[in-house]
Amino acid sequence: MKARNASKRIGAIAGAGVLAAGLAMGASAQERDSFSIAWTIYAGWVPWQYAEDSGIMKKWADKYDIEVDIVQVNDYIESINQYTAGQFDGVVATSMDGLSIPAASGIDTTALIVGDYSDGNDGLVSKDADSIEGLEGETVHLVELSVSHYLLVRALDSVGLEERDINVVNISDADLVSAFQTDDVRHVATWNPLLTEVANYPGATLLFDSSQIPGHIKDLTLVNTDTLEDNPELGKALVGAWYETMSILESDTEEGREARAMLGEISGTDREGYEAQLAGMKMFWEPQMSVDFINSEDAREAMDSVRQFSFEKGLLGQGAMSPDFVGIEFPDGSIMGDESNVQLRFNDTYMQMAADGEI
Repeated sequence: MKARNASKRIGAIAGAGVLAAGLAMGASAQERDSFSIAWTIYAGWVPWQYAEDSGIMKKWADKYDIEVDIVQVNDYIESINQYTAGQFDGVVATSMDGLSIPAASGIDTTALIVGDYSDGNDGLVSKDADSIEGLEGETVHLVELSVSHYLLVRALDSVGLEERDINVVNISDADLVSAFQTDDVRHVATWNPLLTEVANYPGATLLFDSSQIPGHIKDLTLVNTDTLEDNPELGKALVGAWYETMSILESDTEEGREARAMLGEISGTDREGYEAQLAGMKMFWEPQMSVDFINSEDAREAMDSVRQFSFEKGLLGQGAMSPDFVGIEFPDGSIMGDESNVQLRFNDTYMQMAADGEI
């Protein structure tokens, strides 16, 4: 899941720059033939395990005469910390976490694959309130500094409220469902499959979900920019393997059903449960869908909102004096933020090659 631990996250921001300077810079920028990508369990990222187990990843790596190791890491934030420290060549992450951890730490990072965005998989649930306005003066439990926190702020903003109008209490994702079953916890923001559990609580109301902020919670496969530039074969192999996997997962075939069942089991559910999670996401099954989205004005506006939140919460680091601290480059070459400190790049080159049948 997209679990995030606030204390680990703050530690990552404070220490990642030191780690990066010592490990990542020199280690990645060279021509190589062996690479590793870290992933953690969430519906939008678990397909990497299918690509690995089915042999699809190996097939594409062999095509370009390289090796790609797909490695599961149990802790989401730790996987991004390890990537930032140079221990992996790539990692899966949301756009917010890609910006606020590796990019903010000075690791030039490329969003190689835009896989999907949350389209209902994240939400705000209340036992008492029947509207967002009803939360004023109330306490909302969530994983602080996570996409749930971001979603809450956007929900409040949609009705003219601010975070200061409520109380926010940090809770771990592991404790959230059981806490919601007690009298003390009345309102929560979370993600699936936890969201489905709390929304099904007798009398609970789903007040707001990510379908109301389409494109804001993006799931990406990130790679080190220097590594990608020196080794374009890595980009081709990863993109080729990903979209072949997508074509299987999307299909109403026995192979597709078996793949979804396998990923459901890995995710702690079954085929139906995994398909329900997919239904809460806007999946970019084909590369052209990814290209069209990341070149849209909606994607740009969503990224601007995410960077504003990240700055306001101190997630861009102590040196950030404004949301412009980290430059974000879009596929057309335009830059949002500091042009002299571009550290997050949305590059559609390889996805477009896949769409054009040139990989």
